[in-house]
Formats: sequence, structure tokens, C-alpha cells
Amino acid sequence: MEDPKLDPALVKDFVANCHGDLAKVKALYAQEPMLIYSSHDWQNGDFEDGIEAAGHVGNVEIARFLLSKGARINFFTLCMLGEFEIVKRMLELYPDMLHSKGPHGFTPLHHATVGKDAAVKVKDYLLSLGASEMQIKLKP
Repeated sequence: MEDPKLDPALVKDFVANCHGDLAKVKALYAQEPMLIYSSHDWQNGDFEDGIEAAGHVGNVEIARFLLSKGARINFFTLCMLGEFEIVKRMLELYPDMLHSKGPHGFTPLHHATVGKDAAVKVKDYLLSLGASEMQIKLKP
């Protein structure tokens, strides 16, 4: 018996809407809760899940909704949410994360920047460590 798989079009729709349409995200989640764990490959291995979509555009409301449903938090989203103590500790343990790249090549500094006022302390900290907003170019 084959394992059931989520419809790739549904996953793409969910991830796309996690960039900015909370009502649609809630409706899709109600339809299929496992979507919060699913990733879409936009192209050439540029995978993104819903929390990452909300994170790189600074959509705190969608990120918090997904987290309330059990989505897996990551370093980039923590930067966007301004979770200074956690970000600081992670960088103390794994300093090379300062230059890591998330979906679409966005850096931790990018995420802190789109986090606006809530993430100013994280942004200042990342800059003090030499962070850069350089985004990698993904192949079309």
C-alpha cells in the first residue's frame, strides 16, 4: 500500500498564502493540518514551508498562528520575531549561522530587518557580529 501524499498544488497554495493571507492560511489549515509541516520547492531546491514564508516577509500574525498549531520554528523566524536571547544563544553555539541562508537566500539579518520594531535588538546584535544582507542568487 502506497503512503498517502499531500497534493503538491495544495502545498504550493498553502506556502504561497503564508506570505500574507491569514484567512486563506486558516482555511487551508482547517482542510489539511499537515500542511504546516510541508515544504514547496519553488525551483532548484529552493524549499520553503509556511513558517519560512511568513518569516521572510515579516508576517508576525501568520507566523504566530502557525506556531500556535505546532509549526516547526527555525532560526530565521526567531530573528524575525525578535527572540534576542534565543538568537544570541544559538549564535554562541553555532557562530556560522550568522551567514546562513534561508529560503530564497534570505539571511538572518534580512529576517530581523523585516521584523521591524520587535526585532531591532536582534538586528543590532547581528550587525555587531558582522552580518550582511547579501542574498544569494538562486538559479532561475
